[in-house]
Amino acid sequence: MRINHNIAALNTHNQLNQANNANSKSMEKLSSGLRINRAGDDAAGLAISEKMRGQIRGLEQAERNAQDGISMIQTAEGAMNESHSILQRMRELAVQSSNDTNTTEDRAELQKEVDQLSQELSRIGDNTEFNTQNLLDGSFSGKFQIGANEGQNLELAIGDMRGQALGMAGDAKVAVTSSVVDGSDTNTDIAQGTYTVQENKSGDFDMVDQNGSVVATSTDSGATFSASTGDDTIDFATAGKAKVTSGTVTVDGSGNVSATGSVQNQGLEAGNYTYDNASSSLMDSNGKVVATDTATAGTFVDASGGAVATFANPLANGDAVKVGGIDISSQASADKAVTQINDAIETVSSERSKLGANQNRLEHTINNLSTSSENLTAAESRIRDVDMAEEIMNQTKQSILAQASQSMLAKANQNPQNVLQLLR
Repeated sequence: MRINHNIAALNTHNQLNQANNANSKSMEKLSSGLRINRAGDDAAGLAISEKMRGQIRGLEQAERNAQDGISMIQTAEGAMNESHSILQRMRELAVQSSNDTNTTEDRAELQKEVDQLSQELSRIGDNTEFNTQNLLDGSFSGKFQIGANEGQNLELAIGDMRGQALGMAGDAKVAVTSSVVDGSDTNTDIAQGTYTVQENKSGDFDMVDQNGSVVATSTDSGATFSASTGDDTIDFATAGKAKVTSGTVTVDGSGNVSATGSVQNQGLEAGNYTYDNASSSLMDSNGKVVATDTATAGTFVDASGGAVATFANPLANGDAVKVGGIDISSQASADKAVTQINDAIETVSSERSKLGANQNRLEHTINNLSTSSENLTAAESRIRDVDMAEEIMNQTKQSILAQASQSMLAKANQNPQNVLQLLR
């Protein structure tokens, strides 16, 4: 019998420590609901589950990304729906104007509505935004991250849906002046009065008086008008800033001529602009610079360097430049406008169809991401989550063992006391 080392007590103490440690781990697992709380619980399982967690969170974010993509597409498509309505109304007006039961004055009133509709078409294209990004001005091109990993994205570009890009903005118009130049005879062939300029069946332009009689004709696209009888001429090409192809021409008693000239619009949206001599630029009604005069006086370019309009002569400070809608001021132009509007409607329809297809794709993507996330979460749960029933069973076992060890330790500590009996 030995008393220096109580082997039974030491063994029982070790068993008690093991039971307490196991019981502590079981309680930790039961309180956290996790089988793996630290790498020591299952090193390989922890590494695998952490990779799965990264995938799960990536899939969940990708699902939110796809939902944001749908919201952006719906914003753009909703704006284009209104553009469609505007184009349908413009087509209706063009069909109405192409009917010769309308007078020149009637067509002028129809043209006013077309001008306003064209401006609204451009405004929608310029101002439709999602999260401060312009959607319909042709600048949007991006990628939607629709997967948990690199390179899993969907590319989307939205075309320019502004009026000018759709061909719905008319020529740029500016006030021009000239004078009646008499030829060799001394007769006044173009008298004082106001005349209407309209395109004839040959594609030339006539100055017509209030009685419908042709007073002068231009065979050079509105640059020079020659009297139908006599030798009087009006030269807009040399004296003016633009050619005259529509509107009215006013001749006063001194032979001075004022009219509205037209230049080909290459990039200006429908609206009203003013020339500022200090900055050599065209400004819109909000004071924003939309085009700048180049070294070649009269040629204006936008911010990207593309030419938007070229005037025959330099503009003067304060000159007003107006860009209306597509021309329906004559039977010929209205008839041509119907075809152009049809093309614009087709362009918008094509873009809307593309957006609709991408939206449907994203909806299927969301369904797939949701299913993948659910299945991966279940797999990660099987690795990392604790089986509560099994762990409760284990914890109960360890608790009983700890209590038994405590009881046995108490008895083992009493065994050395038996040595005292030998000393009596």
